[in-house]
Amino acid sequence: MTTTETSDILPRILDYSSRADPYPLYAELRKTPVALQEDGSYVISTYRELTDILHNPHLSSDVRNLSQPMPGAEARATPSFINVDPPEHDRLRRLAMRHFGPPHTPGLVTGMEPDLTTIVSSLIDDFAGKQQIDIVDDFAYPFPVTVICHLLGVPREDEPRFRLWVNAIIESIAYNPKTDPKEKLEHGVQATKDLRQYLGGLLEQRHGRPGDDLLTRLANDDGPDGRMTDDEIVSTANLLLIAGHETTVNLITNGMLTLLRHPQVLQRLRDDPDLVVPLVEELLRYEPPVHIIPWRAAYSDITVADTVIPKGSQIMLMLASGSRDPDRFDDPDRFDPDRQDNQHLGFGRGIHLCFGGPMARLETQIALNELVRRLDRPRLVADPPPYRPSPVLRGPIHLPVEQS
Repeated sequence: MTTTETSDILPRILDYSSRADPYPLYAELRKTPVALQEDGSYVISTYRELTDILHNPHLSSDVRNLSQPMPGAEARATPSFINVDPPEHDRLRRLAMRHFGPPHTPGLVTGMEPDLTTIVSSLIDDFAGKQQIDIVDDFAYPFPVTVICHLLGVPREDEPRFRLWVNAIIESIAYNPKTDPKEKLEHGVQATKDLRQYLGGLLEQRHGRPGDDLLTRLANDDGPDGRMTDDEIVSTANLLLIAGHETTVNLITNGMLTLLRHPQVLQRLRDDPDLVVPLVEELLRYEPPVHIIPWRAAYSDITVADTVIPKGSQIMLMLASGSRDPDRFDDPDRFDPDRQDNQHLGFGRGIHLCFGGPMARLETQIALNELVRRLDRPRLVADPPPYRPSPVLRGPIHLPVEQS
């Protein structure tokens, strides 16, 4: 298939009308593993090519390596570690990981299991007497927000403030100057500034004070890599606050939607709670929370699937398409929690493998097990449900469910 024949597929994927089911369009896109777009960017959609390029040292996450500037890039402040390259990326990620997981805090995630279960149980207790609930508003959103606020040291009562900023930032991620109003980008840029200012204010209160939250630890840490600057701490906190709940909201909601569409699997999980571990891995393949990495840059000319991608080109990575690639997965459009060798792209690959993956897995495992165990004959009210605007972080904006 030629570039001209594929040039209309990406706009159709990004269009909101495809949000409920982009997978047939991904199948069309995969016919051309590396597709040149009219604007000079490249879209990669097949598993082999995605995994290869995600491990390619010539792939850059730094916007400054794009030959065509990204809209709004001039307004961006200190980038987080997912938007810089080694060795700076490695230093910042190591500094953050010292307080988020092994080897320095090996029991952080597993040690939170009792608290996570308590939060989940409390939220489900509030369903009592309600014939209809919204899995998003009543459960999948407040659960990970409560968790990440606790971890970071962000007051939970401030959630209404940062929710507006986060929504504007998420909507601006896939900004398209050809189809989207400029206000969409402007709102995202302003929301980023507002959120960073808010986090900076919290950080100022943590210097020189004891505390177990991540902001306090980063503010007072003098490890082997030195200490993060305040701007670097704010960028890291900004990333963790957004990624720490937005992706998990989608994973839990997509998970419940998938189980309600597969009642036999739902019953299996109810009978065998241990099934939740492979089931969540299959969800990360079948209905992942992150569908697209909107851009990467080519440090130098990169050859992918016999296509030379010139230095400075923008590269879009269609992770969800790769996880449904029939050349890698048998019967990829079937939801199968017994699937073997499930090396999905749900958390990405390479040096930018999702920082919070272990936490997202545990939160989703606990959430789905408790929902399935305690909901009384749950039924979908609308299928498909309404979806969030973003094609990048894809999930229902509401998931109304009736129970007996």
